[in-house]
Amino acid sequence: MNTGIYFDLRSSPEWAATPSRLYGFTLEMCELAESLGCHSVWLSEHHLFDDGYLPQPLTMAAAIAARTQHMRIGTAIVIAPLHHPVELAEQAAIVDLLSDGRLDLGLGAGYRVPEYELFGAELARRYTTTDSRARELRRLWSEVLTPTPVQERLPIWMGYQGPQGARRAGLLGEGLLSPDKALWPAYRQGLLDGGHEGAQARMAGNFQSWLSDDPERDWPVVAGHVARQLDSYRRYMVEGTDTPTPRPVDPDKLRARGTDAGVLSYLLYGTPDQVAADIAAATEGAPVETVFLWASIAGMDEAMVARQIELICTELAPRLRALPS
Repeated sequence: MNTGIYFDLRSSPEWAATPSRLYGFTLEMCELAESLGCHSVWLSEHHLFDDGYLPQPLTMAAAIAARTQHMRIGTAIVIAPLHHPVELAEQAAIVDLLSDGRLDLGLGAGYRVPEYELFGAELARRYTTTDSRARELRRLWSEVLTPTPVQERLPIWMGYQGPQGARRAGLLGEGLLSPDKALWPAYRQGLLDGGHEGAQARMAGNFQSWLSDDPERDWPVVAGHVARQLDSYRRYMVEGTDTPTPRPVDPDKLRARGTDAGVLSYLLYGTPDQVAADIAAATEGAPVETVFLWASIAGMDEAMVARQIELICTELAPRLRALPS
């Protein structure tokens, strides 16, 4: 199993760094990760967050492509319905060219009302639109646009959650951007129903996780950042709807739960041995080829981020690489 790192470039009022420093520091950390043998770096997209959440992951991916030589670069995810398919196809092709064939394009439907209003997109049909974006990208790259990507079949990953989403990814014959072994049966059935070979099954995805040399020593700091990050997600998740804002998370309860608690409801926290065991259990039996972990949480101190990347690349990655395929 391959191991990568994940950035969303969120800051916080308590962090004194300017946005330009945050972006520059992230590029430095990508160079550090590559020097340590990191398999991949993944980026995500959101708009109108007060903490500066990365709004254009393919632009950042192009910058990373220019600063690295071997590490793969993924999006987890681009919110596909917010982008015209031609624009998306051309941007992805340029990143693939700049990186000499290292792009993994993760697509998702998104969920936030204000983002859809910002782009004038239709929220109600977001899953159908995301499916059509994947199909249209394949057509545009093979029949219409120039220049074309370096990769003959640029990897597309569908960032869907739940059994219905997993089946949709399978019907398309694309990768499933989730490492949840519980979704493997639905994904496999979708592949079969779509007439795709079983060998095309590919899963990857993010685990909400943090590594530490000394978990109890670091927990007070980590807990504060985790709470800020997840409370922000939960607040923005319901913005523009009639749903009340969820109560603040309890980091201690998050730490006590496993991945079956669901997205935004758990944290894998501990030493590399502990987290590797948790990931092995969560992915057992499913064709998960890559997992990636937070490299920074809500404006963490730069030294803490650098140490996290070192632990992921030099301690966790070898343990996951040794898991049976």
